Order: sequence, then structure tokens, then C-alpha cells
Amino acid sequence: MAAPLSLSSLPLFPLHTVLFPGGTLHLQIFEVRYLDLMNKCIKTGAPFGVVSLVEGQEVRQRSTEAGDGFASERFADVGTLATVTEWESPQAGLMKVRCTGGERFRIARHSQLKHGLWVADVDGLAADTGVPVPDDLQVIADALDTVLQGLKDQDLPPAQMPVQPPYHLQDCGWVANRWCDLLALPPALKQSLMQLENPLLRLELVGDMLTKGGITP
Repeated sequence: MAAPLSLSSLPLFPLHTVLFPGGTLHLQIFEVRYLDLMNKCIKTGAPFGVVSLVEGQEVRQRSTEAGDGFASERFADVGTLATVTEWESPQAGLMKVRCTGGERFRIARHSQLKHGLWVADVDGLAADTGVPVPDDLQVIADALDTVLQGLKDQDLPPAQMPVQPPYHLQDCGWVANRWCDLLALPPALKQSLMQLENPLLRLELVGDMLTKGGITP
């Protein structure tokens, strides 16, 4: 078994969302701290970390109460590595990027640089074990397949598809994660689902929500 990933000074991007492994994230970037970050990631191919904000705003805010002149920012201690897969700069000072979620990690230590970028020493978390979707939960995978086919029928450009291939409709973790991408769930709930180590349990919980929402019988 490979040794767990450990990274020092991983740059972080706190957001009011949760990125799941294998998920797709679209960002419009105009803050200097993140423009610099994206340029470096694109040049080197290095990942950055997406973490869910629990206090503060995505755009750095001034504050007369904080000692450093900026409002407080706090975020979850478990996040997901993100890699830039497509990008464009339609005008000066603006970047549009598409990112793909990779390995989950837990923050050991974090600090904020002078220009506002957060960095952290992180330890990688184990990837989901491949677990086939059991017969009694197959309806969840079938419903996802129907949604994906409906999206394809809309003739969306491939880059705009909220779920990117390859599809793994027989894998518990992948099916659960893609439903979490698509459903309008509170960030705190998405965070708790993302952190679950058991992909089968994650799928069962997603299935309960789909049933309550009338999406599946």
C-alpha cells in the first residue's frame, strides 16, 4: 500500500462549497491572491486545496474590528486537492478555470501569507475503497444514469457538463459523490458526507435524501 500523501505549504482556496473527489469545479477568479495561485498551478501542474468556509466570505473583506484590517476566515480541516484542467483569461484581471477534484486531505497546520493566501501542511486521506453498488441500492445508480442521459440530450458543451466522464455507475463512492455534486445540499451536510470513510454508508445516506425528495421510490 502506498504511503499517505503529505504536502507542505499547500495553497488553499476556501469556498462556500465542497469539492468531492472526481468532481468538477468552475471558478471565476479576479483576486490577486488567487490569480497568482492559478498562474503558478497552470505553469507547474501543481494542485491546490479546496476547503469549505465555515466563517467569512470567498472574497477577502475589510473589517474595522479585526486587528489586521480584514474579516476573519475559518474553514473545515478536511478538503480536496484540485487540479486545473481548462482555463481562459477573457480579459485582464479575470480568469475562468475548470478544476477536477482529487485526493482528500486533512490539515495539520495552516497559516495566512501577507497578501491573504492561506497555505497548509496536509496529510492525505485514504481514497474510497471500490465497493459495487448492491442490488437494493441500484435504483440510486439508475436514477443518476437517467439524469446524466438527460444532460447529454440537452447538447451541452462537454466542458459545461456538471459530471465528467469516465462514468463509474457501479461504484458506490462515485455514484454517491456525483449525486452530492448535483444536489442542492447545505455545505455543512456535503462536508460531512465527503468526510465519510465508508462509501457504502455515504450512498445509503444519499439514497435516503433522494427518497425523501421524491427522486427515487
